[in-house]
Amino acid sequence: MKELETNEIETYPNLVEQVHKAVLTAISEGRLRPGARIIQEGVARVLGVSRQPVQQALLLLKNQGVLLDAPGRGLQVAPLDLGYVRNMYDMRAVVEGLASRRAASLNATRAKKEGPAYIQAGMDAVAEQSYRKMIVADMALHQFIYDLAENPLIPVAMDAHWITAQRVMGQVLNKEEKPRNIWTQHADILEAIGSGNEEQAEKLARLHISAAADFMINCLEESQFSASLKQDQDAHVLMAVESDTRDSKRKKLAQIDLAAH
Repeated sequence: MKELETNEIETYPNLVEQVHKAVLTAISEGRLRPGARIIQEGVARVLGVSRQPVQQALLLLKNQGVLLDAPGRGLQVAPLDLGYVRNMYDMRAVVEGLASRRAASLNATRAKKEGPAYIQAGMDAVAEQSYRKMIVADMALHQFIYDLAENPLIPVAMDAHWITAQRVMGQVLNKEEKPRNIWTQHADILEAIGSGNEEQAEKLARLHISAAADFMINCLEESQFSASLKQDQDAHVLMAVESDTRDSKRKKLAQIDLAAH
C-alpha cells in the first residue's frame, strides 16, 4: 500500500476519520485507481494504526460507494458510475444556485470581505499545479458559500455528494496536461454575491456547475473508453500469444511423431 502517505495521519482527532481521509485522498489523487485492491492489514501497516479504525474507515468507504468487495479477499476501488455522476451534478446545480442566491441576500458584505482569500488560494493552487490543493481550495470555496447561505440543510445535503465530486475532480485533473482554471468563474460568482445580486449569483452558480458537469463527464467517458479499448487490445494480444503457443506445441508434437516413425 505504498500509494498511501503516512504524513496524512496528522490533524484529525478521530483515527477513523484520518484513515478515511487518507484512503480517499489516495483515490482522488489517482494513487489508488479503480480496481486497485485494498487490504486492511496493508493499510494499517502503512499508516501506522491498528486494524480496528482501518476496518471502520474501509466499511464507511464501502457504504459510500467508493470501495466494493474484491474477488477472493479484501476490497477494491470502485469505478465511477457516470449515471450517478450526472445525477449528482444535476442536483448540485440546483443546490449551488440556491446557496449563492441566499448568500447574496444575507451576507453580501461578508462575501466581499472574506471571499478574495478563497479565490487567491485557488489561483495559487493552479499556479503550483497541486491537484490536492486545487481540490481542497474548490471544496473550501463552496463550503464558504454554503456558510454564507445560512441554511444548515445545504451542507448536510451536499456532504454525501462531495465524496464523488472529490473523486471526479481528482481523476480529471490527473488526466489533463494543463488543468483548466475555473477560478475566474468562482470570482464572478463571489462578485455577484458580494454585490447582493441574487439573480445573477444563482444564474452564474448554476452555469458553473452545469459546465463543469459536461466537461467532467466528457473526460470520464473518454477515460473509460480508452481503458476499455486497452483491455480489448490486451485480450487480443493474449489470445494471439496463446494461439502461437498452441501452434508451436502442435508443430513440436508433429515433429516428434515423424521422428518416431
